[in-house]
Amino acid sequence: MGDLSGKIDLEKLISYSDDLVAVLKDRKDIKNLTHCLEHFKILSSSSNSEYDDVFFQLQDYEKKIDEWKQKTEKAESEVGVDGEPEIVKKELEAELEKERALMEELRVINDQINDLERQRICFEAQKQHLKKLEQDELRLQRKLSMYASVTNVIPNLDDRSKISGHIVDRDKKKVEMFEFDPSEMSAFDTCQTIWKMINLQ
Repeated sequence: MGDLSGKIDLEKLISYSDDLVAVLKDRKDIKNLTHCLEHFKILSSSSNSEYDDVFFQLQDYEKKIDEWKQKTEKAESEVGVDGEPEIVKKELEAELEKERALMEELRVINDQINDLERQRICFEAQKQHLKKLEQDELRLQRKLSMYASVTNVIPNLDDRSKISGHIVDRDKKKVEMFEFDPSEMSAFDTCQTIWKMINLQ
């Protein structure tokens, strides 16, 4: 087994491993998702406030409509249907129109609240998924670090078409590269060859 320290810079290889760990620790997606959830809470609070305002206005108009209906019935009983006061009738129609407008506004706000709730559920699902991915990456990172510590093998994960990497001997400051074609060797033979290389370190 030859000494390849002249071809491969050990410090660059270790630096590459540190960069890989830094990429795995990137929490940018979690921060973006948290920002979206905070924005959702603000929108939801605003919509709920508008909903409550419209709801109370609607109740107030319904009371007024009931009052006008009672006035209308009283006027009809006093003067008869033919002599119904035109002013009372117009006022009642205006109040009914306001009620219809408020009902439509209430429906729109309700739709917005439902849409925001669907978005919140979606964001929560994405957050849980990202959290699981982060935990899986951390677990794989620790496993890879443990394997590298025990075997002194740093695999190359960039090219999945072949089995390659480096065997690092920190004491002797030696790095030996290995590369195997899975189509030419069985997994067992590849594993045996790598173990022999490790034992010769």
